[in-house]
Amino acid sequence: MNSTIRALSGALLAAVCVFAGTSHASVIITGTRVVFPAKAGEVTVRLTNQNSSPALVESWIDDGDAQSTPDKVNTPFLITPPLFRMEPNRDQSLRIMFTHSDQPLPADRESVFYLNVLEVPPKPNMLQAQAPANYMQFAIRSRLKLFYRPDGLQGDPAKAPSQVTFKAAMKNGNAELVVHNPTPYYVTISHVSVTTGGAAHKGDSGMVAPMADLHLAIPGLTQAPAAGSAIEYGNINDFGADTTLKGTVSP
Repeated sequence: MNSTIRALSGALLAAVCVFAGTSHASVIITGTRVVFPAKAGEVTVRLTNQNSSPALVESWIDDGDAQSTPDKVNTPFLITPPLFRMEPNRDQSLRIMFTHSDQPLPADRESVFYLNVLEVPPKPNMLQAQAPANYMQFAIRSRLKLFYRPDGLQGDPAKAPSQVTFKAAMKNGNAELVVHNPTPYYVTISHVSVTTGGAAHKGDSGMVAPMADLHLAIPGLTQAPAAGSAIEYGNINDFGADTTLKGTVSP
């Protein structure tokens, strides 16, 4: 890939991290996550440029480093096209292919990666009367979870969120919930609250890995909830929908 373009995208990542929360991307990704079934061999992600001007788009997949750049990642995936000009009001498909690797991925559980889509807008035409004499320009990066799902995993991924369990614990004088995921699928907890003493207390959110635990702090709660306390939690499913589930604190 052209080294100048790589340098451009790498230099702009700092601006992306600072301004992404207050900016709006023109290049929209269909969906909020990507599920990659191993048996499929490849998946397609659709992009749409909703702006009236073209954009330069670069994409890559990292293994969890939010500061990653395309020239430094090493994942078992290939994206085509990795870099292209996207015309206004047009669609473009990204093909993501699994290329295998020297270090095989686990066959008994999902693996998580992240799809990055970097949008670099064109410079204003300084010959146009409405073009500003001084302007700030920065790129916008979207980052989506990509779940690699091996063949033959036990259970139904749609039912995995309802199988997690919750235990109460204390850490540094504050209560927390320990979420246990007994399934081979990642479960994303979008929100959680536990009712104790007649009041609902909101906890942190996060993603619990397959066959692992996740500790979620409950800010402001200084006593561990008793066993049987009601829990309400949200889960983001394969299609990006946020569903609400109910549970209780285990003994």
